Amino acid sequence: MAHKAGFVNIIGNPNVGKSTLMNAFVGERLSIITSKAQTTRHRILGIVNGEDFQVVLSDTPGIIKPAYELQNSMMDFVKSAFEDADVLIYMVEIGEKELKDEAFFNKIVHAKIPVLLLLNKIDTSEQEQLEQQVALWTEKVPNAEIYPISALKNFNVKEVFNRIIQLLPESEPYYPKDALTDKPERFFVNETIREKILINYDKEIPYAVEIETEEFIEDDNIIRIRAVIMVERETQKGIIIGHKGSAIKRVGIQAREDLEKFFGKQIHIEMFVKVNKDWRSNSYQLKRFGYNNR
Repeated sequence: MAHKAGFVNIIGNPNVGKSTLMNAFVGERLSIITSKAQTTRHRILGIVNGEDFQVVLSDTPGIIKPAYELQNSMMDFVKSAFEDADVLIYMVEIGEKELKDEAFFNKIVHAKIPVLLLLNKIDTSEQEQLEQQVALWTEKVPNAEIYPISALKNFNVKEVFNRIIQLLPESEPYYPKDALTDKPERFFVNETIREKILINYDKEIPYAVEIETEEFIEDDNIIRIRAVIMVERETQKGIIIGHKGSAIKRVGIQAREDLEKFFGKQIHIEMFVKVNKDWRSNSYQLKRFGYNNR
């Protein structure tokens, strides 16, 4: 039997469930999932291997109108998702009526590759509303195959995945067959700590934070990690640390628990907070953190 392989890129508005879907396909928590918008900042690849296929999935940031340099860089990751896709997944949720950016929407409607429009979170809707939504999107994106799904409840996810395999071109694998992602270990340490900050802090704080893993030393049964939490202001540093270090300690405990599950080893983690003034608007700093492709 011929081997199939290709790139399947997931796009859509913030918070429609793109990361949940990719993690359901891959079976690992590669992408941050929280209820806050803009949790995915990078384009993250998740690789699913079978005997005669390799699906390279790409989770992208939610489509927004950029307000500062970091968000411009995030939208560059979305643009790149159109360039190398063999199959495009456009994800919307029940009740949604449009993509936040008309230019992106036009690209979807005129795409020359197969488009699967996934209508997510159908577990929250009535049958009548679902039928109206299917009719709406059939009219708006006539080139797409429409699948109602619930990524969270795993409803129809397997059917979509089987359809993806059917649509993939014949090709040798792009990555080694035991690969799960294209990202290094430190990336997942950074993302896990960032997820805990998104969960534990309010307002602007999570969006002003970047994580840098300075040390990742792996022995047979323990991994020692030293990570720096970057903030933009001195006041944010105080909030991250909390009274007598209580807030940062909570983040450390939660991150360690998740990382021990992810790596299957004991984790020792040390975290420090540094002020890196206005890093989100500084193209040099963004490049250093892996954002700016310009």
